[in-house]
Amino acid sequence: MKQVIDLKQPVGILLKEHDDLEAILKEVDIHLPPVPEMLNVVKISDIAAKKNIPLGHIIRKLRKHGYEVEGNEMLSFADPNVAKDRDERKKNLKGMLQKLNEGIPLDVVRQEFTRAFSHVEAAEIMAAEQELIQEGTPIEEMQRLCDLHSALFHDNTKQHIVNKDEVEEQKEQLYATWGHPLALLKKENDALACLIKKLQQALANGEAVDALLAEIGGISSHYSKKGDLIYPFIATKYGVTGPSKVMWTVDDDIRRDFRILMRREDRTQPWKEALLALLTKMEEMIYKEENILFPICVRLLTAEDWYQIYRDAKDYEVAFQVPQEPWQEAEAYLATSVASTSISDGVISMPGGNLTITQLIAILNTLPVEITVVDANDHNQFFNEGPKDFKRPFAALGRDVYSCHPPKIEAMVRMIISEFKEGKRDKLERWAEKNGKLFFVTYFAIRDSKGTYLGTLETVQDMQFAKDYFLKD
Repeated sequence: MKQVIDLKQPVGILLKEHDDLEAILKEVDIHLPPVPEMLNVVKISDIAAKKNIPLGHIIRKLRKHGYEVEGNEMLSFADPNVAKDRDERKKNLKGMLQKLNEGIPLDVVRQEFTRAFSHVEAAEIMAAEQELIQEGTPIEEMQRLCDLHSALFHDNTKQHIVNKDEVEEQKEQLYATWGHPLALLKKENDALACLIKKLQQALANGEAVDALLAEIGGISSHYSKKGDLIYPFIATKYGVTGPSKVMWTVDDDIRRDFRILMRREDRTQPWKEALLALLTKMEEMIYKEENILFPICVRLLTAEDWYQIYRDAKDYEVAFQVPQEPWQEAEAYLATSVASTSISDGVISMPGGNLTITQLIAILNTLPVEITVVDANDHNQFFNEGPKDFKRPFAALGRDVYSCHPPKIEAMVRMIISEFKEGKRDKLERWAEKNGKLFFVTYFAIRDSKGTYLGTLETVQDMQFAKDYFLKD
């Protein structure tokens, strides 16, 4: 049977009723007042507010030790000024922004933020901020609220999530899913956190830091994945624009400041101090991702959403030497998606989107290249339209490709296609001059997702404009 602890009671009474309470409080960095008489006056919530520790964190710790907590109703949380509903939360947030604008130190306002929002779930804070954004609050000011969040991020954020246990469990499951995008982002965060610690230590010891700085440069790819694949997704599909408007801006600021520091040659003490401050911002962003952004993604994104993010993430550079592993579930889904490509009412449905036949023809004819497609049986299958320097009469469609070349070229064409079919190469490039102009000609092996040879693509690009540009005075 669980023990019941009533937080309305003074600490002194609780200590007499529960022998292990003092040890539990020490686990959350709460030490009892040195004056014994005070124990019969103050409550746990009073000590928590004074030490800037969210009461929700203490409650969670008590429950972990088997206690059933009473006296933790909404108004009993840490402070009589606790926000009770969204309108009041918005009012509180606006008031805190005003105080920051008036020059009140961030740490002071953070204490107020912690007291007012220690019990409030992250999604609710984000909802209030979302309304502030819609009401026209400048993004620069919303960034300052993002900084206030960090008061709640260290070791005490798990209780701020709607259905926290379920979301936390789901998040951990995705972290452990081989190849899942969230697992990739988490591993990148772990690698970045390790690099930050190493760099901080190296700076403290006066050691060389160039190699570590080069590795941390991978943060650009990590932030690009968030910025391109996650922020717009939750903003456009689910209407949650807070991360895209606030965290995205912070990401860009970090990348910009990092580039500036990397270009500076004077790496004296001011440079080191600026770098250390930037590393702290990077650490804060790790906390914000894992305790605000990732839980929101867990709550909102469907399996199909994650499949799309997984597919698109393959196009990004590896960050911090953390490769993207294959996610078999997504691969199976995407393979089915490719197989289900169809044409209906003049619309071609493809994995990359939909095009009408008219649009597709116009696109192929608009590209600044001459296109020839040869099928797997070595017959001319397609030419795009328009003027060509390398003439391709439409009467040649369906003919053997070798019959379209003079004998001295035919041998080369046979060799290229033969090597494509055998898998010896996937591409061949060559420069050519014709009619007084320079051309870049590329031959590509066309293969499906399983590597099966489907034909050959030839592209011809007029490069005379580039030659003229680089040769001009």
